[in-house]
Amino acid sequence: MGLRNLVLIPGPTPVVEEILEALGRPVLAHNDPRFVEVFRRVISRVRDLTGAEEAYVIAGTGTLAMEAALVNTVAPGERLLVVSHGYFGDRWEALGKAFGVQVDVLRSEWGQPVPPEQVAAQLARGPYKAVTVTHVDTSTGVMADISALVPVVRKAGALFLLDGVCATGGIDEDMKKFDLDVVLAGSQKALGVPPGLLLLGFGPRALAARAAMPHIYAYYADIQNWRPIMQDPSRYFATPATNMVVAMDKALEIVFQEGLERRYARHQALGRGMRAAMRALGFLPLAAEKDAAPTTTTVLYGDGLDDRTFRSSMAAREITIAGALGPLAGKAFRVGHMGNVRVAELERAVTAMVEVLGEMGKPADGAAARQALLQEVGAYAQAARAT
Repeated sequence: MGLRNLVLIPGPTPVVEEILEALGRPVLAHNDPRFVEVFRRVISRVRDLTGAEEAYVIAGTGTLAMEAALVNTVAPGERLLVVSHGYFGDRWEALGKAFGVQVDVLRSEWGQPVPPEQVAAQLARGPYKAVTVTHVDTSTGVMADISALVPVVRKAGALFLLDGVCATGGIDEDMKKFDLDVVLAGSQKALGVPPGLLLLGFGPRALAARAAMPHIYAYYADIQNWRPIMQDPSRYFATPATNMVVAMDKALEIVFQEGLERRYARHQALGRGMRAAMRALGFLPLAAEKDAAPTTTTVLYGDGLDDRTFRSSMAAREITIAGALGPLAGKAFRVGHMGNVRVAELERAVTAMVEVLGEMGKPADGAAARQALLQEVGAYAQAARAT
């Protein structure tokens, strides 16, 4: 990748030259046949990526995708159960209340997931129209076990809305395989595109829920208004972000050239390797390994380390890592390892951390940290060559 300024935060993620080149191409009209062909291909590829019955690619952010997922499936006065293991899980509560939805929240201690048994117990107090789960919460680096949660939600007869903002393109979220009703994402994380596009996948039950609602409190976010365009991109509802769609086309080409299974395995290896390197440097990943996300890690500082000094010293080396949120602010940092990031970028970050720790009077074994990183990635590479 060779980026001078390396952004290793939970999003936006580094953008490779091929995608930047696509983004910078001359602007095409939204009804230009050349653009229509690209848009049609992007919609088709999003369906392939998510396993959705219907896919929507719209100018906007992950938060707008959350809003669209909610208002198209849950009516005012209906009940929503929010399963939250961090800051962005909590956001569903505010969204629900903004639209008159009755919201109950199950929150875990930061760094841990909500147990399926607790979700089942709460659903028994229903009925609930839908359950929201953040696949990977960027505040904690915790990944929800959707294989364990979906049967619980399905037994209760509720819809399963999955926030894949920090997961889609880096973790398997096939809607048919996992029996999901909605998957939502943004362009700027595991897909490696700049911010600006939201992706939505709707399954048959979610589409039926929208069809049963005569009116929703949305216009731009109403999938009924976007469906004709997703079926025929030469039609018009609102102007698409044309260059972003072209960039997404290149990003999805890269995704499918790599292959979904290999891409998911690469993310798992990079996540394990980065956490192993952090432990070798004397840091402590917040999430236990069994709950840790392949895409991002929240890392607790040891005693005597100042957050502002550490991150500003990394920034002086042109490597950006993120501060922690909520109760972890000043006590941890967050590092992203998703999208088109490769091991060379993570090696560079580990080397810089060793230098910074030395400056702060906390010398660390850089060779051991790099070995820990490369051991996990090497195991993935060996397995990939064998397949």
